[in-house]
Amino acid sequence: MLNIAASLRPVSPAFAHRNLPRLLLQARESLMARTRPSLREHGLSDQQWRVLRVLGEHGTLETGRVAREATILGPSLTGVLARMERDGLIRRERDPADQRRTVVEATPKGLKMVDRLSTSVEAHYQWLEQSLGKQKLAQLYALLDELIALEQA
Repeated sequence: MLNIAASLRPVSPAFAHRNLPRLLLQARESLMARTRPSLREHGLSDQQWRVLRVLGEHGTLETGRVAREATILGPSLTGVLARMERDGLIRRERDPADQRRTVVEATPKGLKMVDRLSTSVEAHYQWLEQSLGKQKLAQLYALLDELIALEQA
């Protein structure tokens, strides 16, 4: 017979800390569970929304920066951008200053979608701020920024 209490104990005593990457992924999924239905109603994947949000915040960008800001690997970004261009959400062209580079910008249709979705996204952040408190949310942002900077150093 299986001893449930024994199965809940860590198998290896080598891990003194909780699994931070897994916790961060679980936090992301919890946050996206509220946003994802709105994205799907507008025919967007998570990745397409990240691209649109980045372009909505920063304007025209070189594709490498879009990949970094949206946290999408280059090969995946190529397919995402192709679908978004086909759907009239973004426009790609050669960088006039450097023909080897490609720049991306949101079309008016894409920017309209950002505006529409930003209402529900911001409402979720308002709820989060009310639930956690302004100070805790600011602290969470600061800690995440610090962790990202530390790991990128």
